[in-house]
Amino acid sequence: MSLREKIEKDFIGARKEKNEAVVSTLGMLKAAIQNAEIAGMRKEFTDEDVLKVINSEVKKHKDSIVEYEKGGRVDLAEKEKKEMEILAQYLPAQIGEEEIKKIAEEKIKELGATGPGDFGKVMGAVMKAAGGRAGGDAVGKVVKELLSK
Repeated sequence: MSLREKIEKDFIGARKEKNEAVVSTLGMLKAAIQNAEIAGMRKEFTDEDVLKVINSEVKKHKDSIVEYEKGGRVDLAEKEKKEMEILAQYLPAQIGEEEIKKIAEEKIKELGATGPGDFGKVMGAVMKAAGGRAGGDAVGKVVKELLSK
């Protein structure tokens, strides 16, 4: 079963159970996937494409949580956290900093990167190798650290 099919199945199940939080979150995710498909003019999204959309939505929720907490809107921040938890269920298990470091060191050697000027090349290669199992913030931190040595 593809990731998109799993999302659709869970969406239908949540509607039957009248679980409004899951219904609204998955409905929003389905719309984001469809919009990304239209923007990319693709007939069918792969699981990797769907993961990119989910990661993007999770990042939006994280940003919203920070802003709501700054504004003192704890209620809205909690709602965003719940939605983010629902979305996170569809992401693969995240890898730790040590594994990111191993991948980054391998890619730095492979690409012959020598300093901070090669950050973009290395960052892209590490993100691709991690396959959606690592956040951009964590990868960026490790790559920046390794390239500045």
